[in-house]
Amino acid sequence: MSDVDAADTLGLGGTYFDPLWRIRVDLTPLECELLRSPWVRRLQFISHAGAVSVATTQTYSRLEHSLGVFALVAYFTPHDVAARASAPLHDIGHLPLSHTFEGLHGLDHHALGRVRIMSMDGVLRRHGLTAAQVIAIDDRARESGRCGPDEKLGIDHLDSFVRSGQANGRTVTSPPLLLENLRLTNGTVNTDADTARELVRLIVAEARAQRSPVNVVCSAVLRSFTQALLEAHDDQAVTTWTDEEYWSALLNDPGVGDAAADFRRAPHEWIATQVPVNSAAQRPAASGISFSITKSYLALPTVDGARPTDLVEVTALADSLPLHFEIRRSVVPIDTTR
Repeated sequence: MSDVDAADTLGLGGTYFDPLWRIRVDLTPLECELLRSPWVRRLQFISHAGAVSVATTQTYSRLEHSLGVFALVAYFTPHDVAARASAPLHDIGHLPLSHTFEGLHGLDHHALGRVRIMSMDGVLRRHGLTAAQVIAIDDRARESGRCGPDEKLGIDHLDSFVRSGQANGRTVTSPPLLLENLRLTNGTVNTDADTARELVRLIVAEARAQRSPVNVVCSAVLRSFTQALLEAHDDQAVTTWTDEEYWSALLNDPGVGDAAADFRRAPHEWIATQVPVNSAAQRPAASGISFSITKSYLALPTVDGARPTDLVEVTALADSLPLHFEIRRSVVPIDTTR
């Protein structure tokens, strides 16, 4: 149990306690400064789940995830100063609603993150690091364990899968007990066969959730509204917004504001229908909102250094992509002005 009165995200008292993993970290002066920096503080107001936070219990912030990653990095590699610094900074390039409108107008949170980390080079240098050292970890040019090797589970995705599992009621073993069976080997989360099965179950459930009706509807509809919003605002200004600022602009937009308000009030009125891959490129744009899923996060832990066995569900999920959907509003809005 924690003896703190509140699990603050500011490093008050020189410590951070992560309530999911139950890890307490003694902070360095650099880490205290990073937690209080504007780009990191902004993550407190960005939903980690993005659009689906409108209609699910997964409403925690991207800062909570970033600090969970930080706690795990400090747990597994306590003396890796650069990796520890990279953890609270690794998501500072994220757009409002996280991944929801990634790619629109060429927006890329990785590129934005590099620029923002470079802007903090002076802070890092005061404490013996450089922005280039942090970016090398983000780019996997230097092994840290925070980003696992290709197709292998690293600390970043470990926190994502378990934190999402906890928020959605999927976890069986509590995260602190799960952690007792995990090791970091060659930058990959390594464990025993039973724990690996539990992690794979969480990974599969997350991939299924990504293609669930509620996720598809929320992501597609808000991505569609955002496309119109970006036409009316400077792209670079939008990238600095919090979720609150995004919603304020969206709800006040003369073109899509009313529709956005209706959607936020009644997202259940929208229906997603999967369409065949062959017809996805041929159907008329006016028939509904088109939405595709082309990638699932299926990075896996190792079992005593080897790939887990019995991965039928993982293979099936990967082989089913891409998926194409059409989203329509199933209920005609009532005209309340009459």
